[in-house]
Amino acid sequence: MKQHTLNREFTFRGKGLHTGLLINARFLPAGVNTGITICRTDLPGRPVYKAVADYVSATERGTVLENGNWRVSTVEHALSALYAMGVDNCLIEVDAPEFPILDGSAKYFVEAIQQAGLQEQEAEQQVFVVREKLEFQKGDSKIVISPDESYSVEVHIGFPSPVLNKQSASLDSLTEYPSAIAPARTFVFLREIQPLLQMGLIKGGDLKNAIVIYDRPMTQHQFDEIADTLNQPRQDAANIGYLCPLSFDNEPARHKLLDIIGDLSLVGVRLQGRVIAYHPGHGVNTAFAKQLRQMIKKEN
Repeated sequence: MKQHTLNREFTFRGKGLHTGLLINARFLPAGVNTGITICRTDLPGRPVYKAVADYVSATERGTVLENGNWRVSTVEHALSALYAMGVDNCLIEVDAPEFPILDGSAKYFVEAIQQAGLQEQEAEQQVFVVREKLEFQKGDSKIVISPDESYSVEVHIGFPSPVLNKQSASLDSLTEYPSAIAPARTFVFLREIQPLLQMGLIKGGDLKNAIVIYDRPMTQHQFDEIADTLNQPRQDAANIGYLCPLSFDNEPARHKLLDIIGDLSLVGVRLQGRVIAYHPGHGVNTAFAKQLRQMIKKEN
């Protein structure tokens, strides 16, 4: 199959999840074999590097790419959308150290790609065809990729939580991605919010860009304190559960599937195989992407 780029550019302006900054991100067509590249327009010299696993420097609440003063976080949702929608080459210009979070899903990225359309290019796609079963384990997380005729993903998650315990999600064809996976939003447990704020993260977090899960009772005062910090409306601390309506019964699992597509796109080529992930996260996802990337380099 031929490579594709965007038919025309598009731009997003929105809040950064971790910095809270108002960020501009511009997605432009790019030449064959350039892959997905990211330019920090706010830095001297406007440094540009490929979105590949070699540059992963951190995975706390998102995937962070870094090389010198070039640093970009929360890239996984946009990368997931570009990969799933068949965009092989694209230049992304961003004027901050992270991408805008939008609603915490890949929905708006997908809609923008659909509106822009794709342009077929002369070169053939670079595809890593899985010939034998490969496994990667990190702690309780495991990813298995097996030979298959196409690219598909299955995810199993589990948390010690009465609200979000075990869930699974699967995607047998990327054609299903826009409706089945792209709208699934990121999620966070309410009990994690104060520690994350103390770490200097999620300064731009709110109920509009993440599913908040309230699964361990706290006092009304503690609950109100967190709501006030995030500039969110106060709610009754007696009501355990999700603090906003879900788009799907298994939306958290679907979002983890969205994430793994974005993280594995950091391999730098397209994949042909079936991915099954158990308790995935950005750490294990990107570590596996690094391993696959090294395998591909040795084969070439």
